[in-house]
Amino acid sequence: MVPRHKHSAVERNRLKRRLREILRQSVLPRLDAAGLALDVVVRARREAYGADFAELERQLIGWAEKRCSRGSSSA
Repeated sequence: MVPRHKHSAVERNRLKRRLREILRQSVLPRLDAAGLALDVVVRARREAYGADFAELERQLIGWAEKRCSRGSSSA
């Protein structure tokens, strides 16, 4: 989910595309490899509009790594 936060449609779509690509390439494969079957909903914060691709990727991968380590320790 990408709220408007007073940004144009072009900016919102760019952020959505970036988030989808990070999820497709990095996050979902990590979750799948850890054996976690999850539905993932990402809600972009206002700060996400100013973040570059690498920063978004770092934060989402960090979340996925934490989730994977919690999931594997409880199994």
